[in-house]
Amino acid sequence: MKPIDFIIAPLTLFVLLLLGYFLREVSATEETKKYFFPALLLKMVGAIGVGLIYQFYYGGGDTFSYYTHGAAHIVNAFYENFSAGLKLLTANGEFDADTYKYSSKIWMYRDQTSYFIVRIAAIFGVLTYNTYSSVALLFAFFSFWGLWLMYQSFYKIYPELNKWLAISIFFVPTVFFWGSGILKDTVTLGATGFLVYAFIQLVFERKNIIWNSILLSLSIYIIVSVKLYIFLSLMPALILWFFLYRIGRIRSTVARAIVAPVMLVVGIFLAYYVALKAGEDNKRYALDQIAETAQVTAYDIRYWTGKDAGSGYSLGELDGTFASMIKLAPQAINVALFRPYLWEVNNPLMLLSALEALFLLGLTIRLFYRNKLVHIGQSLKSPIILFCLGFAIIFAFGVGISTYNFGTLSRYRIVMVPFFLIALFLLDFHAQSKKTEKIE
Repeated sequence: MKPIDFIIAPLTLFVLLLLGYFLREVSATEETKKYFFPALLLKMVGAIGVGLIYQFYYGGGDTFSYYTHGAAHIVNAFYENFSAGLKLLTANGEFDADTYKYSSKIWMYRDQTSYFIVRIAAIFGVLTYNTYSSVALLFAFFSFWGLWLMYQSFYKIYPELNKWLAISIFFVPTVFFWGSGILKDTVTLGATGFLVYAFIQLVFERKNIIWNSILLSLSIYIIVSVKLYIFLSLMPALILWFFLYRIGRIRSTVARAIVAPVMLVVGIFLAYYVALKAGEDNKRYALDQIAETAQVTAYDIRYWTGKDAGSGYSLGELDGTFASMIKLAPQAINVALFRPYLWEVNNPLMLLSALEALFLLGLTIRLFYRNKLVHIGQSLKSPIILFCLGFAIIFAFGVGISTYNFGTLSRYRIVMVPFFLIALFLLDFHAQSKKTEKIE
């Protein structure tokens, strides 16, 4: 941070709060208005907090690489040579004599997924006079707005659960903290919110087809550009939701029994095709390479890039085959959802993650304590519950098996946590309703 941050950042905050006021008036209901500014302000606190943590606790890290050793150089290029700045925004890691004096200082210039974040930060930096705090606030607002639109969509389906949906999406500590700074996770979290919102608008409400198609496409582009594995986890769940919804719309029991297996098979093949095409441009995530990628990533984080963090874990041996991944699947899902345990904590940030994981475990146990298995099973017929739970489990398996470091995991899993919480609350709501129906 620089002295000018103390001038530009408050101005940026004021403009964003003013913009938020107008957006709240056109998007919120009387029930949801009360959550808007508390949620937005938490994101703003998280944006500044991430910078402080990286500066004074870690002494460096990703957010410094994206901004100080990345975007700031592009912004300087714009100020000194506008054409060079434009070239840097569209660069793909290639050598260019006109931009070398800047690109040679950008640490992530040749890493295209990371450079995507650098580009966004640079655009925001040009708008805010190259001030870190203001850029972080803009990242936080992007993430918040995507989540807010998703929240409004879920609220329209379950208005009775407005408080619990708000807690799930906005008020989980690691989600609003790690999902607010200049990080990949902030961008992908917001883009996921936009994607789910646009999907609901297109498939179920059929509103603003052109605008929502554009929003859906842009959201997919952002997620694929930054973290392809989120897309690979999300799309099968969305496809499942769509086909189960269409099956549920068939009124004839006989016709539903005939059509359902066919549609489910089509859905499975469609999910497979999407995954196959997504892996064509990134060989690390090609279907025949995923197991090896998981092994390399997990061991790299555990024994190399994260070896000094003191928060590593191991689920067992990964040998680069699908068999070893499937064998460790229950442990991987468990570690992503419910660990670290309290006795595994060895630093303050791990304590926050452990308390949050304990909270998730407690809610899961509460669900089964309050409801009979038969009622929970009947509730699983809901397409929206299967979507949320399906995405959460697929994602938990993916990050749990490929991370092997609690610190990194606490950031990676923030996209999944809101959906898992929503699934728990919806399951409890449906199961309690079925219990009440039986009593009556």
